[in-house]
Amino acid sequence: MRMLSLAWRNLLRNGRRSVMTLIAMALGMIAVLLFGGYVKDLVYGLQTEFVQSSGHLQIQHKDYFRIGSGNPAAYGITHYERIVQILKEDPVLKPMLVVATPTLQFGGIAGNFASGVSRTVEISGMVVEDQNRMREWNDYEDPTLTRPLSLSGTAADTAVIGTGVARVLQLCAALRVPDCAIETSKSEAVDGDVLPTDIALLAASGNPPEKQDAQRHPRIEILAANTRGAPNVAGVHILRAEYQGIKELDDVYVGMHLSQAQKLVYGSAPPQVTAISLQLRHTAQIPQARERLGQLLTTTLKDELLDVLDYEVLNPYYGQALTMFSAMFGFIAVLIGGIVLFTVSNTMSMAVVERTAEIGTLRAIGLRRSDIRAMFIAEGVLLGVLGAGVGIAAALTLAWVINHIGLTWLPPGRIEPIPLVVRVAGEHAMLLSSVAVLVLVAALSAILPAARAARMNIVDALRHA
Repeated sequence: MRMLSLAWRNLLRNGRRSVMTLIAMALGMIAVLLFGGYVKDLVYGLQTEFVQSSGHLQIQHKDYFRIGSGNPAAYGITHYERIVQILKEDPVLKPMLVVATPTLQFGGIAGNFASGVSRTVEISGMVVEDQNRMREWNDYEDPTLTRPLSLSGTAADTAVIGTGVARVLQLCAALRVPDCAIETSKSEAVDGDVLPTDIALLAASGNPPEKQDAQRHPRIEILAANTRGAPNVAGVHILRAEYQGIKELDDVYVGMHLSQAQKLVYGSAPPQVTAISLQLRHTAQIPQARERLGQLLTTTLKDELLDVLDYEVLNPYYGQALTMFSAMFGFIAVLIGGIVLFTVSNTMSMAVVERTAEIGTLRAIGLRRSDIRAMFIAEGVLLGVLGAGVGIAAALTLAWVINHIGLTWLPPGRIEPIPLVVRVAGEHAMLLSSVAVLVLVAALSAILPAARAARMNIVDALRHA
């Protein structure tokens, strides 16, 4: 306590130099916290996006994730309705579970046969009401607002496609898609009545699409292989084309109701799904939910060959993005830490030179070398604490200003600008770790000057006066 009091007086004795050092430390603290808050928002935004689309956990066939994505008929979940009911009624999972919904994904061929064009697509069958509930998850209070799916309240034979699919199938005019190279009246047919004979027979043998929307929405045919390997065709009306944020996905995406997707793959056979998505109330509940699911898979559901995957495994980009952001944050923190280190070290070195006679006097009246060393290190620690306090106060203020002036930006994979948010307030771990690192750097900066002061010869120091 005596050393801190003495260190405070020494800092006040040369107030201008102390203030300049504090400003340098505070600016470093501000830069680290603002960038860290920006990275936090990016991470929370990515997590929210993935959890809204695929849930926190997915139950799949044991081998589907590795080798079964191209064969949903062989790697589907047969008794999915029973499994969903068990999960919803389980006393451990029920308080944590927000949504448990089946999904079906498979590949196929979409064709606008009136124009003589087709392309391979990836079809996503979903329960629209459940997906809308999943899109409401916002545990981190993300300011972006999610809208209900376009398929809400539509007929079973309605679908949504990516804008890239619409361009290839020459549906630009009917779906109001910009930037199309070919615009002809023939290619923009909307009734889809001109079909090759074999395709028409296949479509007629199944469940033909409803006709009430044919005048308003263009129709395409989707060809897929059923459980026996035979081709199956269904006609669907395209409600609209929506950009998916990533070109590779936009060029193949077809979203439709689960019932229609199941008819394409399974026909009259018992329907299956490729996954059951589970969305929890909080991400922190994943370990507990996974443990309970493991127990169910070895008891109640032991006859089912199932596996449980979390959103990080299902979306490898999330882990890659976290690694990249962590590396960037670490690089910036080390760079700023180096600047602070040399700034404080220079300040303390100048203080040692100016106070050489004082050091000699203190040694002459009985202070030990360790006391001299502790005095200068205490000054460095005190500078670090004051710099951290000023930096936190300024960072909180600047973050509040940034969050309330309405700045927006367009991140990769998004289809519209989102608010620019810097999350500093409430991030206690980041704040405490930043304070600890800054104080440690300040203390380390004072070690060499303090050691030099402690090694001074008493006679030489007094002669310096």
